[in-house]
Amino acid sequence: MYMNRNCTEILQQNRYEGITTAMKVETIILNQERNVTLTAYILDVGGEFRNVTKRPGIVVIPGGGYQFCSDREADPVALTYLKAGYDAFVLRYSVGENAVWPTPLKDYDDAMEYILSKAKEWNLLPDKIAVAGFSAGGHLAAAAATMAKHRPAAAILGYPVIREDTAQECEKTAPGIVPYVDGRTCPCFLFATRTDDVVPIQNTIDMMNALNAYQISFECHIYAYGPHGFSTADSSIQSSGTIMAPRVPNWTKDSVGWLKDVLGDFAENGLSTPVCKPRISGDGDGWLSLDCTIGRIFGNPKALLVLAPVIAEMRGKIKPFEPGMTFEDMMGILSKMTLRNLLAERGIAVDRFDEIDALLGKIPNI
Repeated sequence: MYMNRNCTEILQQNRYEGITTAMKVETIILNQERNVTLTAYILDVGGEFRNVTKRPGIVVIPGGGYQFCSDREADPVALTYLKAGYDAFVLRYSVGENAVWPTPLKDYDDAMEYILSKAKEWNLLPDKIAVAGFSAGGHLAAAAATMAKHRPAAAILGYPVIREDTAQECEKTAPGIVPYVDGRTCPCFLFATRTDDVVPIQNTIDMMNALNAYQISFECHIYAYGPHGFSTADSSIQSSGTIMAPRVPNWTKDSVGWLKDVLGDFAENGLSTPVCKPRISGDGDGWLSLDCTIGRIFGNPKALLVLAPVIAEMRGKIKPFEPGMTFEDMMGILSKMTLRNLLAERGIAVDRFDEIDALLGKIPNI
């Protein structure tokens, strides 16, 4: 399946940190006939990177209207995540007459299968691989997040094509993404500009609304003005006459911070526990937890029994909003709040969170 693999070892001067590090670069031809390639940038572990034994990764999918793969949204984007410590992979997928759907999505799955097959050799964390796509590449990245065999752990969608009408302007067989968003969709980071006159902002808004409907964690930045296809918004990519909000370049730093939130940050023993969960509550999980809503937990008799001591403390510390209002009335008003957030806000049983979570975790979420 994979042909003409070109492997080189290079020394790259890390201008940001002032050190020289070894980085492996491999170019893999996934499909010679359709000119589908995967370029892998693999950073070292160990040595000077004392606390890094394995790394997360990100697959970068350039835009180009399914007619070509933009170089501006390939390596320049990959370098952003290499600097942050991620292994980066640039996928150049089927375009032009070869872009008939679902061929590009198959290209993505083929790339992921190859990456996963090399995870041990590359010291890559197989469950911490994100995807970043732009414009039509954002459509493919969103398709990966919603309908691929190998769904990513997180998705960064830059001025993405989401709506069916917009997608079919690029490739007439390409589907809209919104109908495929479901509870398994990974957390998403979206960014675009309000004045994009190539991919209407409604595409980003529709994706945001779909994620919200399924309680998927997301972060969205819609900047006031700027062109389509700004990539990293660096001056090496945009001409000096480009009219663009000065905040637009912030998406690169913000997306790295967001990835740390949803995948975990580098720590002494691997990646830390993510602070942002894939869903805004645990109501859709198989077992109860502190991250379930008050309404879900208080509607479960077994949970009420387990939480009896905590509930007694809650009754003493959570005062009614109005005279005559009962504790049960208060729980009804706060029913959409997670138990973790309510207890933390009121300073209740904070030192026993792990113990409480473990007890709840034995109760089926039905």
